[in-house]
Amino acid sequence: MSTTQPLFQHHKHCDEIFADAEEACGKGDWSAGEKAFAGFASQLETHFLSEEEVLFPAFESATGMTSGPTEVMRGEHRQMRDLLAQMKASLDNRDDDGFSGYAETLLIMMQQHNMKEENILYPMCDNALGGTEIGASIAARLAAP
Repeated sequence: MSTTQPLFQHHKHCDEIFADAEEACGKGDWSAGEKAFAGFASQLETHFLSEEEVLFPAFESATGMTSGPTEVMRGEHRQMRDLLAQMKASLDNRDDDGFSGYAETLLIMMQQHNMKEENILYPMCDNALGGTEIGASIAARLAAP
């Protein structure tokens, strides 16, 4: 397993939960939507923190790059956290238009973000951190309830 394989797989997991939340809210099933959204937001935050607290510092330490791709990803994480807060407020207010609008924006942002990570940053991390225990540490964090 590569260092970043758990994160790559977790992207797909988060995408599935996100789709569940979108589908439930789109049908007006706010209770199921709240549950799915809470699970999605929790998993996404765990993903972000695994990168910000484990992967990125290890990569920066190994390469000396502290203002490159990891800083861009941190900025995008902040933007996505803001969108999550707006989605949560829309969900709390049962605002279907607001929720679906923010969800659409988040979906596009996540797709672009994941492509950058999967095609650029993760291969860089795997090259810089090959043979470390970072991947196992990340996998354990992502598997925790």
